[in-house]
Amino acid sequence: MIMHDLHLAQQILKIVLEYAEKNGLKKIKKIELELGSILEHDEVISPENLVFNFNLLSKNTLAETAELDIKKIEGDSWKLVSIEE
Repeated sequence: MIMHDLHLAQQILKIVLEYAEKNGLKKIKKIELELGSILEHDEVISPENLVFNFNLLSKNTLAETAELDIKKIEGDSWKLVSIEE
């Protein structure tokens, strides 16, 4: 498991599940993100590792089969763009 990407995957999953609960979603099909060059523990978080960790963490949740669509952007931040049921 790639640990430096795990923290961000946990944050994303928490936000997505809170949104789903608040809006009465039964299942999450797609999550769109924008991802800049975020350094965590001197490593850049890669989209591939983020997807891998998100998939591990989302097992047995509403987001278990969700597609994580990540668009690389300039800068050093990330943004949750949309959540689709």
